[in-house]
Amino acid sequence: MEEKKNLDLTTTIHLGSVSGSEEISSQGESLMGLSDEEQVVVANLALGDGMLIIHRGPGKGSRYLLDASTSVGREIGSSIFLDDVTVSRKHALLISQDTSFFLEDLGSLNGTYVNGESITKIALKNGDEIQIGKFHMLFFGGNK
Repeated sequence: MEEKKNLDLTTTIHLGSVSGSEEISSQGESLMGLSDEEQVVVANLALGDGMLIIHRGPGKGSRYLLDASTSVGREIGSSIFLDDVTVSRKHALLISQDTSFFLEDLGSLNGTYVNGESITKIALKNGDEIQIGKFHMLFFGGNK
């Protein structure tokens, strides 16, 4: 009788950043990849406003204005609905406090990454690259 091997069916998949991608280190560098229209929109964000722009992956070019509390996930009721199996139903939460925005992973299977680093909760800076599943988004606003 053949021995069954133990398979770990709950392994977390590390999506990380795409090889060869450049880390976004400042708002100036991240603005270079935006269209003229997107640059105008970002330049006119009021203090305390926040925006995510998908710059790689499905939905490239989509823009999301952030509320005081913005949910991100594959659940239909999410503020930002990301329709892909690499995204958990309740994946992450963006919270505005004063003129800053915080990103918190809600225990997602594949994790949430900021500038290629896995996070549980972090204060965002202009130009930060957020990766949730296959979606790569740039953050602008908050603490200009």
